[in-house]
Amino acid sequence: MEESSSTTKNLSTATFGNGCFWCTEAVFQQLNGVQKVESGYSGGTVVNPTYKQVCTGTTGHAECLNIYFDSSVISFDELLEVFWKTHDPTTLNRQGNDEGTQYRSVIFYHNDHQKELAQKYQEKLDKSGAFDAPIVTALEPFSTFYKAENYHQDYYNQNGEVPYCRFVIQPKLEKFKKAFADKLKKNP
Repeated sequence: MEESSSTTKNLSTATFGNGCFWCTEAVFQQLNGVQKVESGYSGGTVVNPTYKQVCTGTTGHAECLNIYFDSSVISFDELLEVFWKTHDPTTLNRQGNDEGTQYRSVIFYHNDHQKELAQKYQEKLDKSGAFDAPIVTALEPFSTFYKAENYHQDYYNQNGEVPYCRFVIQPKLEKFKKAFADKLKKNP
């Protein structure tokens, strides 16, 4: 279930699903003001799901992140900007080669303010023509976050030499760092 520890209790939480959590965790960990990122599962019906169960696409859960952030340093709006610009929110149940409901684009909002900001941002992007297709990102109320198994936590930093990290995550991370250089931690 959702963690409530001394390291996260005074922080705000954002919960995003935007593809494989190995890739997205590596991105959000780099942001100044983000204190902790946990990979996990949310939005489904199975209690305490395993990675193997979620991979079947039958649990209803999305691979997602709980992002614990200091809102005096980085705002939810800024996190939304990173969310929208680091995945394709126009593909239903798919990010790159990863396919299935567990890879859906989703924002699990924690309160009405987060919901309102996410809706406004999505409407603004749709109207601007920023994407060639309509945005399919779901906005769902947050209910429960199940932390993924330990080997999924801090995956890129622990496994940077694995081919998936080198050929999939690293290029995405380099592109992200160029686009968001002003929002990065000084010593990640």
